[in-house]
Amino acid sequence: MKSTADVNRVVEEYADMVRRICFVHLKNSHDTEDVFQNVYLKYLLYEGSFASGEHEKAWFIRVTINACTDWLRKLSHRKCLPLEIIAEESEIQDSFSDDILEAVLQLPEKYRNVIYLFYYEEYTAVEIAKILGRKENTIYTWLSRGKEILRRQLGGEWA
Repeated sequence: MKSTADVNRVVEEYADMVRRICFVHLKNSHDTEDVFQNVYLKYLLYEGSFASGEHEKAWFIRVTINACTDWLRKLSHRKCLPLEIIAEESEIQDSFSDDILEAVLQLPEKYRNVIYLFYYEEYTAVEIAKILGRKENTIYTWLSRGKEILRRQLGGEWA
């Protein structure tokens, strides 16, 4: 089990990134906070060590994406939300998003992941391939297809 100092350090270092990844996947601040806590619980219980800071960051990205996928799978039966939550979410999204982010959120998951990691977290395609466990050429293809979808949705040039 990790020490309190270790947990505090990684929360300070990766909290914004983990929340953004969660929000991009879940599109809901309540679920984002739940998955955020699960990710850090997994870190707290993780017995392994990391070779470097980049390895640790990649671990957080992969665990966060997996936790979001698991969360969505578990909650797929949930079909409605109270109106208060919907109103609150729309206020948060209005302040958090712009046209490009909205378009990115509409992408299929595989394109959304690579676009997010490439443009928002500034990873190279090679690094994304390692994080997602895919071939580099697959990442390049997904980036290209994701950008083309965004171009069509936004009606012009993008990246």
